[in-house]
Amino acid sequence: MRVMVMIKANEESEAGVMPSERMLTEMGMYNEELVKAGVMLAGEGLHPSARGVRVRFSGRETAVIDGPFPATEELIAGFWLWQVSSMAEAIEWVKRMPNPDDAEGGDVEIRPVFEAEDFGAELTPELQAQEARLRAQIEAYTQQ
Repeated sequence: MRVMVMIKANEESEAGVMPSERMLTEMGMYNEELVKAGVMLAGEGLHPSARGVRVRFSGRETAVIDGPFPATEELIAGFWLWQVSSMAEAIEWVKRMPNPDDAEGGDVEIRPVFEAEDFGAELTPELQAQEARLRAQIEAYTQQ
């Protein structure tokens, strides 16, 4: 199963405070473990919401809202995409990660990624073929 592991933002990450060399070193070692175990598919940190935008849909209308965004505890500062055998395995990996907030504490959210079989009959053979074609194109682009 694939899961997205989301690191929640905090006041420091929203202020643009960069991680220390120690934290970057610890996270680098942790990421190496994930890669060697075949767990990590992708992972990135995100700039503060002040550098982002939201696009809000209302019927046929759209509105672009510039950051920063309120409710820091609801924002994401970084993510991983992992391939694991179960939610329990994902939890065990998260328990081993370096604490990005040291003594402060913080939340890490783990959510399953939808797989083709989750969509049932609505994902027709034609849509499955389209999905496979798109994934192959993405793979080709990332190999360049």
